[in-house]
Amino acid sequence: MAGTLITVAPTGAESKKSDVPALPVTLAELVSTAKECEALGASIVHVHIRDADANPTLDLGRLRDTVAALRAETGLIVQLSSGGAVTDPESDRLRVLAAEPDMASCTMGTVNFGDDVFSNRWEFILELHNRMRDARIVPEYEIFDIGHLASLARLLDRHGLPYGGHVHVDFVMGVPGGMAGTAETLVAARQQVRALLPADTTFSATGIGRTTLPVLLASLAAEGHLRVGMEDTLTYAKGQPVESNMQLVARAAGLSRLAQRPPMPVSEARRLLGIRS
Repeated sequence: MAGTLITVAPTGAESKKSDVPALPVTLAELVSTAKECEALGASIVHVHIRDADANPTLDLGRLRDTVAALRAETGLIVQLSSGGAVTDPESDRLRVLAAEPDMASCTMGTVNFGDDVFSNRWEFILELHNRMRDARIVPEYEIFDIGHLASLARLLDRHGLPYGGHVHVDFVMGVPGGMAGTAETLVAARQQVRALLPADTTFSATGIGRTTLPVLLASLAAEGHLRVGMEDTLTYAKGQPVESNMQLVARAAGLSRLAQRPPMPVSEARRLLGIRS
């Protein structure tokens, strides 16, 4: 059985540094976190960045500096978020690709996001898909609801495979307004992947908040991969705040080994996903 691809999502765009002092928001903090998570078994770093006041930003200069620093200091696959914050305009989200990451996220539909709406129009999805292929950037298709898999099948059928030729999706589970973070929902989503998408499609799964552990365990049992990090959960156990992203990656790596699917080396992850050298 293949190893486990572990993605770390260290920061996100939702939490405030003032509320979560351990959140890595400066470039130095992000690079330090990435290096430590790589040593523990992560292969991909999913990146949101912050400005000088620790607020979410899609500033292109800062994104380019971040990509360059992560490449210089780690061997990780650098995946930028094209989602940003729910208030970011489409033009800024598309401009993320000019920072030339190895990968970028591509969310496959609009979803209620707590009290907000995370808008992803079909025309925007198509533009993002095509621009990534032209720029030789590998997408990770973000799936917040099972119907988004049908949208992805439609996209691939009409507009072809992504750069690299391999389809990789991430189930984002447990967001209020999206699909539930349960084993039953993960199995249903996996069945749709098998029914609708290319036979070699791979998936990771992300459980938001208290759904982190159920989703992690279910994904390992279903031969899926993992995404963990302080973007997705700030609680390690009931009443126990997360101390660092490394704590979450270490748990994921340990459980992967118990499942006899140890963390996948970065070189193997690059081959699997079709990342350019």
